[in-house]
Amino acid sequence: MRNNFMSSSCFSSMYLDSAEFRQAVHAICKLYHQAESLYEQGIHLVSTDEKTGMQAIERIHPDHPMEPGQPERHEFEYTRHGTQCLIANFEIATGQVIASTIGDTRTETDFVSHIKTTVDTAAEDQWVFVVDQLNTHKSAGLVEYVAQACQLDQPLGEKGKSGILNNMASRMGFLQDETHRIRFVFTPKHCSWLNQVEIWFGIISRRLLKRGSFTSQANLKQRVEVFIDYFNQYLAKSFRWTYIGKPLVA
Repeated sequence: MRNNFMSSSCFSSMYLDSAEFRQAVHAICKLYHQAESLYEQGIHLVSTDEKTGMQAIERIHPDHPMEPGQPERHEFEYTRHGTQCLIANFEIATGQVIASTIGDTRTETDFVSHIKTTVDTAAEDQWVFVVDQLNTHKSAGLVEYVAQACQLDQPLGEKGKSGILNNMASRMGFLQDETHRIRFVFTPKHCSWLNQVEIWFGIISRRLLKRGSFTSQANLKQRVEVFIDYFNQYLAKSFRWTYIGKPLVA
């Protein structure tokens, strides 16, 4: 699959003058191009994010199928049955969606639990998570989990007062530490397009969510899980990421 998903806003003059921004973008793209070799070394590079507000919408009447000269038509009346949140991992090297979590919320506890479940699928391997800068991706609970899972014997301090746990900047610095077996790479602000799982979110939206009719939240969850299994078995392959982290020239 070729990725042509670019955001012009990310290349405004304010960003082009930022060496730190260019370095961050280049580092993520370099990881993407190294994904297969990292995977062979037992290092999992995964793109992780939440797809919130997936609506369990049930169409009141069946769709009208395609006919010659007439596209498929959807009934405009529907019943809402609530929403679900999907936390997904897109493994860059294989193109598979692994260890997904589907639930009612996306709290700090939900995200920490998701990361733990993901790491437990290969507990001795190294993990690199590409994530955006959502607050829950830089939480005290996540720092505490990484410290425990990596068996790091160092004081963490106290949230809002001191040490690593003090604030989001200090926690982010800890989570990015390249010496840790589990680490995080953060996309620059307003650049979620760099996160490859966003491309996969577009796929599930087009192929399932926008066309589906779901009788309950449980039915929505089950259909999403079935789609992920089908995708991994028949459709999964790594994206051909051609961007190398330099400003585009028109």
